[in-house]
Amino acid sequence: MPNLLITDDDMHLRKLVKTYGELEGFHCEEAETGNQALEIIESLSFDIIVLDVMMPGPDGFQVLEKIRRVSPVPVIMLTARDEEYDKLRCFDLGADDYLSKPFSPKELMARIKAVLRRTGKNQTDSIAFGELSISPASRSVTFQGEKLSLPPKEFDLLLTLSQNERVVLSREKLLQTVWGYQYYGDVRTVDTHIKSLREHLGPYRKIIQTVWGVGYKLEYTEEI
Repeated sequence: MPNLLITDDDMHLRKLVKTYGELEGFHCEEAETGNQALEIIESLSFDIIVLDVMMPGPDGFQVLEKIRRVSPVPVIMLTARDEEYDKLRCFDLGADDYLSKPFSPKELMARIKAVLRRTGKNQTDSIAFGELSISPASRSVTFQGEKLSLPPKEFDLLLTLSQNERVVLSREKLLQTVWGYQYYGDVRTVDTHIKSLREHLGPYRKIIQTVWGVGYKLEYTEEI
C-alpha cells in the first residue's frame, strides 16, 4: 500500500483528500503545518507528498527546499494563486506537479497516479493501450507488433500524454514539458504536432482527445 502525506492547514481539505486517497488504496498521513510535515517525514517513508504553498510557519516553498536536500520523493504542490511565477517556482524547487485551488479531488488523484507512474521504479516499463505499446527506455512505439516511426517531439508528446492518462494537459503545459519550461513558442505548435501524431497512430488516433478551450488528454477505451 503506497504512503501519501497530505500537508495543508485546512482540516476539511485534508480530510477530503484523505477520503479519496484511501478509496484509491493509499495509506494517508496528515500534517497541518510545514514543521509538522518535516517531523513526520523524518520518521516515516512516503511514496508521494501533497504540499500546500500557503501555510503558517515555513511555507510550502521552504518545506519543499528542505525535502529536496534529503529526498527525491515526488511532491505535488497546491497553490492558492494561479500565477505563472508560483508555478515556475514550484518546478525550480523540484516539485513534480502543481494544482491550483480550488481543485477536483478526482483530478488530484489522477495527477498523483500519473506522477507515480513517471517517477516510480517501473518508469522504464512499456506502457500499453490495447495493441499500442510505448517504450520510454527505447523511445519506441509499436502497433500490432510493428514499429511506428515517430519524430522525437511526437514521441515526447505521446509519452507525456500516456504518463498522464485521463488528465487534461493544457497546450501551455505541453509546451513547457515537451519543448522545455523556458520555451515561449506559439501554442499552435502543439496543435500541429498533435495532428501529425494522430495521423501516425492510424486507428488509434482517437486515443488523443481534444478538450476544447483547454488542451488534450489521452484516454483509452476498448471501443477505440
